[in-house]
Amino acid sequence: MLVKTKGAAIVGMDAITIHVEVNVSMGQGYCIVGLADSAVRESLDRTESAIKANGFHMPRTKVVINLSPADIKKSGAAFDLPIAIGILAASEQISPINLLDQYLLMGELGLDGQLQPIKGVLAMAMQAKASGQAGIIIPIQNAEEAMMVKGIPVFGCQHLNEVVAFFKNPNEVTSFQSKHNFLTEKQVPMMPNFSAVKGQLQCKRAMEIASAGGHNMIMIGPPGAGKTMLAKSIVSILPPLNNMEALETTKVYSISGKINKVQHLMNHRPFRQPHHTLSAIALIGGGNIPQPGEISLAHNGVLFLDELPEFNRSVIEVLRQPMEDGVVYISRAKMSVQFPARFMLIASMNPCPCGFYNHPNKECHCSQVAIQKYLHKISGPLLDRIDLHIEVTPVLYQELRSQQESEKSETIAHRVKKARDIQLHRFKNESGIYTNAQMTGQHLAKYCTLSNEAEIILQKAMEKFQFSARAFDRIIKVSRTIADLEAEKNVSIGHISEAIQYRTLDKSSWGKFKH
Repeated sequence: MLVKTKGAAIVGMDAITIHVEVNVSMGQGYCIVGLADSAVRESLDRTESAIKANGFHMPRTKVVINLSPADIKKSGAAFDLPIAIGILAASEQISPINLLDQYLLMGELGLDGQLQPIKGVLAMAMQAKASGQAGIIIPIQNAEEAMMVKGIPVFGCQHLNEVVAFFKNPNEVTSFQSKHNFLTEKQVPMMPNFSAVKGQLQCKRAMEIASAGGHNMIMIGPPGAGKTMLAKSIVSILPPLNNMEALETTKVYSISGKINKVQHLMNHRPFRQPHHTLSAIALIGGGNIPQPGEISLAHNGVLFLDELPEFNRSVIEVLRQPMEDGVVYISRAKMSVQFPARFMLIASMNPCPCGFYNHPNKECHCSQVAIQKYLHKISGPLLDRIDLHIEVTPVLYQELRSQQESEKSETIAHRVKKARDIQLHRFKNESGIYTNAQMTGQHLAKYCTLSNEAEIILQKAMEKFQFSARAFDRIIKVSRTIADLEAEKNVSIGHISEAIQYRTLDKSSWGKFKH
């Protein structure tokens, strides 16, 4: 007897409906066809044990399971549930079978029939809704996550017997009802407050500008100056995620299996701080079955690369295209997928191998060659894509011991939010543009009107420091953000002058050894 159930496979950021065809006929042996990996092929052993443990019998005839379409790679143990239900229906142990293909089923089975949580449920629920399914049946642990998709009934089950009972009497089972509204209940993550950072007023100002316009930023200074603490504090001044951003970010974490089991919706901006030993695939994503990397896990949030020169140069160079486009394309022999990667890059580095070049009090013992070699670990094209370059100086003793409270994150966040609101209004008719950092050359001409004085000072800076065309665009974008923070319509000489100050590493005098 032939029976069809429905599951889903994750391809990139989306789920694709998989038709699970189970045929029980005369003969001997079990087999799964349809480009299944080892975890899916092992499903028959788990399924057989779960079926027998709950009073059913495994057919002793020929069982062929086809996962269609056959040219899409299927992976993971989540196909256990549709395969088990298909076997029970094809062997006439449950009925009616006409309901089976109306629901999308996914779940990993334990040997006793318990359902275990799976990855990618949010994308599966979206696909179930788009394909017009009557509902989605998943493990109870994933039900809250699936409830974020409105308009599709969710049935959370703990055991194989509950799924069997559902198909026997579907009208007697009510769909899962969440006790939470994750779109309104905001999670408040633990994060350093800017009031705890002593001194560093210029760096705090740069952080505010970066947050207001979504700009990338690099800090260069001696060890212990506060670069890491400043970077970790930036999340506290970023505006909250809107509902669309929250769902986008949650989808990435769901597919990666990193979803918060308590607060299923990612309603705060992610902060990712990978170690410098990571590989290029770990950074941008990939693998035999492409998975999101760190830049996608930082989508709508912050990617912090501490001690940037310690990263393998070939690894950080792959950031160039995602930093420009906001997405990363992963191509393999049989598939090509796209992951979102709209993140703020915050990087930090020492000025030399010993860390004390340009230090006001400590002597640098590095040679000119060593300094140049260290700084050249970061390529010019990558630095060009970083809007703000900040030189961090050591904090004075008087500032460390000062009892005067610094400006709190909440105060700075309010100014950042107002600047972001201005940008949202400005770009409301521009597709895919939300912040000043995302503007193209066309947008610069349209929205960044410079005063005559600002034009003159920018021209002189371009001639003196030999800025690139990309750096030219970045300066104007940053100046537009500075003007937004002051609620100014046009960019004035003060705005452009401050933006030029934030190109430290582009200036010809930087990095030259001084005796």
